Amino acid sequence: MRTKVTLVLVFLNVALFFFIFKFERGWRTERASLEARRRVLGPETADIRALRIDGPGLTPVALKRTGGDWALTEPLEWPANPHAVTRIVNELQFLEHESSFSVRDLEQSGQSLVDYGLANPRMVVTFTSGGEGGREVTLRLGDETKAGNLLYILSPDGQRVHVVNLSLARSLALPVEELRADTIFSIPYFEARSLTLQNPANLRVRLRREGGNRWAFEAPIIARANKVATELAINALNTLRVRSFTPPGAAPSLGAAPALRITLEGNNRRETLVLGAELGTTAIAEGATGGGAAHPDIEFSATLEGKSAAFTVAFPGHLLDLLRNAQETLRESRILEFEPAAVTGVTLGAPNQPELILQRDSAAPVDAPWQLVRRDPAQGPQTQPADPAAVQRLLEQLSALAAAKFQSDAPSDADLENWGFNQPEREITLTVATSPNATRTLKLQIGVTTPRDGRAYARLAGERFIYAVAPAILDEATVSPLAYRARLLRELPATATITALRITDRQNGAVVVERNLADAPADPALAGLAAQLRTVRARRFVADGFAEPNMVGGEERPWRYQVDATVALPAGTGTQTETETWHFTERVAGTLQLGGSERFAATFELEQPLLDALWRVIYADRDPGPPAASPASTAAEPKD
Repeated sequence: MRTKVTLVLVFLNVALFFFIFKFERGWRTERASLEARRRVLGPETADIRALRIDGPGLTPVALKRTGGDWALTEPLEWPANPHAVTRIVNELQFLEHESSFSVRDLEQSGQSLVDYGLANPRMVVTFTSGGEGGREVTLRLGDETKAGNLLYILSPDGQRVHVVNLSLARSLALPVEELRADTIFSIPYFEARSLTLQNPANLRVRLRREGGNRWAFEAPIIARANKVATELAINALNTLRVRSFTPPGAAPSLGAAPALRITLEGNNRRETLVLGAELGTTAIAEGATGGGAAHPDIEFSATLEGKSAAFTVAFPGHLLDLLRNAQETLRESRILEFEPAAVTGVTLGAPNQPELILQRDSAAPVDAPWQLVRRDPAQGPQTQPADPAAVQRLLEQLSALAAAKFQSDAPSDADLENWGFNQPEREITLTVATSPNATRTLKLQIGVTTPRDGRAYARLAGERFIYAVAPAILDEATVSPLAYRARLLRELPATATITALRITDRQNGAVVVERNLADAPADPALAGLAAQLRTVRARRFVADGFAEPNMVGGEERPWRYQVDATVALPAGTGTQTETETWHFTERVAGTLQLGGSERFAATFELEQPLLDALWRVIYADRDPGPPAASPASTAAEPKD
């Protein structure tokens, strides 16, 4: 039974395959042939290179394609509107007739081409395909049918009349204003390879793209350009629109010398806008381009190099100012070019001060700890942990360091001396990793005038450019080791506990507090102090090492309190205890009190939580509490 079912299924499959092969393929071939017969034009429309539209009472329009771009050649030379031209080409490529009949049949029926408006057609479209030597094809458009929406056209060989949709005539009858592009530049910023500007004095400024992601000046100086500002300027150029065209044959008003020549180069193409005579601002409608009173929009007479058409353009005032001063406005104002995460070493130097080094392992991850290295002639280099936040802030400040003014591109020796580069106020050397086994070095020098005038000047070693910079960078790049020392002095492990606290008044030797925290009743103030002593951080270091006495608020103040904390640590099967000693001054101000440790060689300002915890234990009896209500206010209260 199963064998019979299998044989029947095999037979049905064979029959189905035979049906598809024999009949279905034939139907598809017949349908394709029918579709091809409905097409008025053949493969000659696949590669249209030129178009010409003419007719009685019409202004001749000629278009030509170069590469992938279409351009008008009549009645003016100008880039074409790609959407309008694509519409015409599509109409020709997919032109189908509703019906057709031969010209010979007309003669037999006593009619002629005159009856269909084809003897003297209202419009003639001629196109050339396949390059310069390609075939020329001509279509003649006649009258509309009586029913409307249809049109008579004569085949290119003149043998048949086709009835086609009226949309062909509508596409071909577009006015020149719709066939031409209204933009002036057509090279987008991502394609642009260079931007060249030339003013009436023949000063030439040229910028070029490097490596696809950077811009640089080639003339009149060799310097880095600001990528964002340059590409925004190119984007702004692409928004320029023709305001009006000068009548054909009229010479453009360019004056004695062009006001500005702007050249954009892209992939194998180049466009140059020549701004001529300035026509003023009164011709521009108020608010048309939003230039504002500070930078009013200006109308210029202009041409595109290589095109005969002359026109006027409303040029935004702010863009004109930017391009006229491109040597500064498009220049990269950031002095150092590096990524903070790639820095593996920083060396800071100042006159008459020891050199300070910050470094981390270049082979370690970017979050590897930083070390502070101090050179001591007597003991050799000494290292201690550096504060990652302080180092990160320094790197960010250096990365963002920008020129407030491009002071000089060719300073004299006298200028360098006057700006303090004979003995720079700071010398900062950065070691930047470029690959796992390679680095590069950047050296920044910062000078100040003598006497100081509140300004600072910077330059990169090996370059002549001098930049005026904000003097705050001198404070940010301090050479004091205290600014970069790790703020975390000590952090107890999770298994450690503070079992006892003893606070002694060093002024008279009296014991202020002595408490065993494990045996004594719960005391919130002591528990809070013990919690803060588990992790001790410095808000700021005020001295190198443990100083006694020390300076606070410009006055010499001794240590007032000594806090001894007994710390218990699990050790094997038992417990190991040790005592840590911290010293504190009187509270100098609401947020200022100093602490010190001989063990950690530190004198520092307390962070607010530790400062508040000490207050609750030592000064609680001095706290007056909330102010009492005055008798007058009490008397004024309503009685129940």
